[in-house]
Amino acid sequence: MRQVISGGAPTAKRGVLRLLVLAALVPLLTTIPPSSTDAQAQRAAPRQVRRDPPPEKPQVTMNAWTVGLAGGLLEGAPIRFASEIARVVDDGDKLHVLPVVTRGPTENVNSLLYLRGIDAAIINSDALEEYKSQVPDIQQRLAYVLNLFPSELHIFVRPEIQSLSDLAGKKVNFNNLGTAAAYSGPLIFSRLGLDVEKTFIPHQVALEQMRKGEMAAVVFITSKPIDAFVRGRWEPGFKFLPVPYDKKFEDFYLPASLEASEYPNLIKPGERVTTIAVPTALVAFNFPAKSNRYERLARFVEYLFSRIDKLQQPGFDPKWKAINLAATVPGLARFPAAQAWLDREPRAAANRSQ
Repeated sequence: MRQVISGGAPTAKRGVLRLLVLAALVPLLTTIPPSSTDAQAQRAAPRQVRRDPPPEKPQVTMNAWTVGLAGGLLEGAPIRFASEIARVVDDGDKLHVLPVVTRGPTENVNSLLYLRGIDAAIINSDALEEYKSQVPDIQQRLAYVLNLFPSELHIFVRPEIQSLSDLAGKKVNFNNLGTAAAYSGPLIFSRLGLDVEKTFIPHQVALEQMRKGEMAAVVFITSKPIDAFVRGRWEPGFKFLPVPYDKKFEDFYLPASLEASEYPNLIKPGERVTTIAVPTALVAFNFPAKSNRYERLARFVEYLFSRIDKLQQPGFDPKWKAINLAATVPGLARFPAAQAWLDREPRAAANRSQ
C-alpha cells in the first residue's frame, strides 16, 4: 500500500509540470505568424470587385444634350433655317437639335416662354412690342443668339393703286393667321396710318382675287425673292408700292429695297423700290448660368458659331452667306454664351461674317 502511494506522487508531479509548460507556451503560439498554407487560404478568400456603373438609360442619354428649336410654319423660311441649323450642329449624343413646326415665328415667343422642351426659337423682332405689356421683363427673359436674315415688306397692288393712301378703305390681304405678314403687316399699316379692310386668307387665293379686281393688294413679309413674283406673269400696272424708312420704324425695323435683278418682270432695269424689313432672329431663353438648360444652349452656340462656314456652302439657303455673327438685334441683349464666344474668337467671327 505504501508503495502504491509513494509511486503515484512522482506521476502527479509530472502532470502538473506538463500543465505549467503548456500554459507558458500558449502566449507564444498565438504570436507565431500563420504558415504559408494559411496565408494562401486567406488570399484565396473572395474579395469585393469594383464594377463599372450600369449604362445610362436611353431616355437619359437622348435628352441630356437635346435642344428644342421652335421654327415656324412648314411653308415658311424660318423652319427651313431651323432644319439646316440642326443638320450642321448635330453630334450624336453630344448635341441633338430638334426643329419644331409651330404656328409661325410670331407665335414662337409664346413657345419659348411657356412651351415645355423649347430652348430657342426663330422670331420676328417686332413680336416683342406686344409682349412688353404682357411680360414686362421680356427683355430679361429672352436673349438673342444670332440675327438671321431680314424679311422684306412687299406691298403688291393692282394698277389703279398709285400710292399708299389709295389703299385706305380697300381690301388688303395679310396671308394666313400666324404668318409674319399676318402679325407684322397690320402693325406696319398702323404705323403708316392706313386703315384698310384686312383679310387673312392664303396668298394664292388672294392673288387670284387681285387679278379679278376683288382685292386691292396683298402684303408679303418674307425674305426676297418670292417665287410668286419671280415666276408669275402679271398684266402691266401691277407693282410694288414704295415704303419710306423713317423714325417710326427705327425701333424694330431696318431699311431695305426690292431690286430689278430680283423681280425683272415687275421692276424696270436700273430701278429699285424702297421698303422696310423685319429682322428675323435666333433667340434663346435666358436660363440661369451653369444650369443644365443653359449648358445645352452654350454647347449649341459653340457648335453653331464654329460651324457657320458649313452653312455658307452649296446645299444650304444662300442667305447664310450674308450672316454677320456680330450683328445685333434691336430690343434684346445677346445671349451670354454667344457674347463670350465672340469675345474669345474675334478674328473667327470677322472671317465668318464676310
